[in-house]
Amino acid sequence: MWSSSRKVSASPLSKQQYGTEEQCRAIVIESRWPDGFECPACGGRAHSLVKTRGLFQCSTCRRQTSPIAGTIFAVTKLPLRIWFRAMYHMTQTKQGISSIELGRRLGVSQPTAWKIKHKLKQVMMERDATKKLTGRIEIDDAYLGGERSGGKGGRGAAGKTPFVAAVETTADGKPVCVKLGRVRGFSSNALSGFAKRNFDRSCQVVSDGLACFASVTDAGCTHQAIKTGSGSASARTPASKWVNTALGNIKASIVGTYRYINSKHVPRYLAEFEYRFNRRYDLSAMMPRLCWPVSEQLQCLTGC
Repeated sequence: MWSSSRKVSASPLSKQQYGTEEQCRAIVIESRWPDGFECPACGGRAHSLVKTRGLFQCSTCRRQTSPIAGTIFAVTKLPLRIWFRAMYHMTQTKQGISSIELGRRLGVSQPTAWKIKHKLKQVMMERDATKKLTGRIEIDDAYLGGERSGGKGGRGAAGKTPFVAAVETTADGKPVCVKLGRVRGFSSNALSGFAKRNFDRSCQVVSDGLACFASVTDAGCTHQAIKTGSGSASARTPASKWVNTALGNIKASIVGTYRYINSKHVPRYLAEFEYRFNRRYDLSAMMPRLCWPVSEQLQCLTGC
């Protein structure tokens, strides 16, 4: 399973850790400046604290800096403890949580909860974007969205969003990590690009007989195609056991929790599932591991 070079506490979420605004602020400061404050303008470390506004003032250039400036918390009107509670609910719920339910738990409106969720999803997506799978990989194609009344079924039907799922497994066939990616369609170019972004050159990729999967060799991977046929029997193929299990869990989560997903937001929903799956063996550490990339996020997210 992927690991981080940053040492993170693995103790569970508690009021002793994140229960007050001061505690949450201290975590943001520690995550952003683990070696102590550093002025973003001149790099100076000597500073004073403007207590009335909670700002750090550089003693060299006199610039004042907020701990949340340049993070996803910037210009927020919500207490930091609300954001931290949102992080907890999003990381500890196996099937995900809807913005309506999250709003109820946080005591905020549904639109506010929706914005919080999508900013956190974006951080999850960027966090895992550069990590690659290695070793043996099971890969399969899938769609989000069902058949519309009066429309055609099958591939290319209106209202469906195609995506690819790939699961790295151990030598004895246990799942390690998953990679999920929306694609324009199941073409050789699309699968070649997905493989180059997400697979190490040493990978051994196993797929069904869909022709486009052969293009993973463009990324330097080896490829084995196993004809599975169609229907429910194909989902029970031992060689694709874990990728089919992952796809089943994704679809169950969407149907049971979200009901409907706008196609333009699909990458974030897939990233949320991917983030939780890849850290599923250490739930207690998932919350603090999310805290520091959220605090270090330097590009404020807009348009969510």
